[in-house]
Amino acid sequence: MVRRLDVTGADGVRLAAWEFRGATAGADPDRATPQPPPGEPAALLLHGLMGRAFHWAGTARWLGASRRVVALDQRGHGQSERPVTSASSVAYGREAFVADAEAAVEQLGLAPVTLIGHSMGALTAWQLAARRPDLVAALVICDMRASALGEASQQEWEEWFRHWPLPFPTQDAARRWFGEDDPRVERPDPGRGEFFAEVMHEAEDGWRPLFSRRQMLTARETWVHDAHWEELAQVRCPTLVVRGLDGELGRAEAQEMVRVLPAGQYAEIPDAGHYLHYDHPAAWRAAVEPFLEGIKASA
Repeated sequence: MVRRLDVTGADGVRLAAWEFRGATAGADPDRATPQPPPGEPAALLLHGLMGRAFHWAGTARWLGASRRVVALDQRGHGQSERPVTSASSVAYGREAFVADAEAAVEQLGLAPVTLIGHSMGALTAWQLAARRPDLVAALVICDMRASALGEASQQEWEEWFRHWPLPFPTQDAARRWFGEDDPRVERPDPGRGEFFAEVMHEAEDGWRPLFSRRQMLTARETWVHDAHWEELAQVRCPTLVVRGLDGELGRAEAQEMVRVLPAGQYAEIPDAGHYLHYDHPAAWRAAVEPFLEGIKASA
């Protein structure tokens, strides 16, 4: 069962949060309490740039056996509001994304919460954990770098966006392009294709992304030029850093992140790329579940 929960984010932006729950015989979802059962922890799942809450559906299925699980469509993504981009980038700045996650935790009664973030969502998660340690019990960082990526990286993304052959005639055509024909794909990657197919919707002229590419670049511009080690070092809760062997986070940097974290742990998934939680669900679960169960037991 999945139900939508509305959250009011920073500057009044309307956000869609999705609660994943196991079906209970005779249960009335409209009467369900927004609070987790007494003694049970809660988790907030934060997708990466261009992602959406439902990319976490596989994780939510096993995580929900022992926790209340909520995934957030972050601003500009999924079914959340897409605020107009301003010249100062405030609408898609770091402060806005962190404030949105904070609002979700507080308005939905999730604290003390386990934050699980992928890519940009992981950055949001550790920035929130650093700023509001009272709200966060544990943290999982999935394939996100702490080092600055730089202007060259931003220019590469701009060029990549320009080459998207939009609109796609069908959703399957989008799946094939992102999984096989995209010049950034070195070898066929069905998981990547499926990941992007899920963020496409049918418009009048064909299939287009749920997000604005211009707004995604604006959001990325606000964090790619900065390193984020200082805030990482301020995270006091138990934290697991997970990387795919072929992902964007290198082993040396990941291990340095673990060293910088006061309570850091490390996990690596072989044969996995950037979307490891999505296209390697069994290995992802095997890496993350023992960490979470250990946190729960110690609590």
